[in-house]
Amino acid sequence: MAKVPNPIDVTIGGRLRARRMLVGMSQGKLGKVLGVSFQQIQKYEKGVNRISLGHAKLLAQALEVTPAYFLEGLASASSPPRLTESDNASDVVEFLSTAEGVQLNRAFARIRNSKVRKRLADLVAALADDFGAGDPPKEKLGL
Repeated sequence: MAKVPNPIDVTIGGRLRARRMLVGMSQGKLGKVLGVSFQQIQKYEKGVNRISLGHAKLLAQALEVTPAYFLEGLASASSPPRLTESDNASDVVEFLSTAEGVQLNRAFARIRNSKVRKRLADLVAALADDFGAGDPPKEKLGL
């Protein structure tokens, strides 16, 4: 019987992958930092293998975040293992792991004006409300 990854491990692995891609680091290079193979990094990113606290610290240093970055938004240890965010966080992590997610985040991070970022976020939210459930009709997009 195949091992089913823990949802928390999958979420942490997705954050690892998203951050690694955002900084433009290969799995091989990150593996060298930890002294493990790129296959082990793949297993971490998929949530198949858990990340030890020692490796979490090294990963955080290599990816220029705090170790807490990987745990933010997760339920406390005393509650059942679930995500505390109301939206499905694994969908967000999955999107951030795509080429489009990385591209969007890099471009958005270059916008220094907070009012522009806020208006852009509002625009994207409005587009998602109008077109989020599939491909929009071309006439609605003005194409």
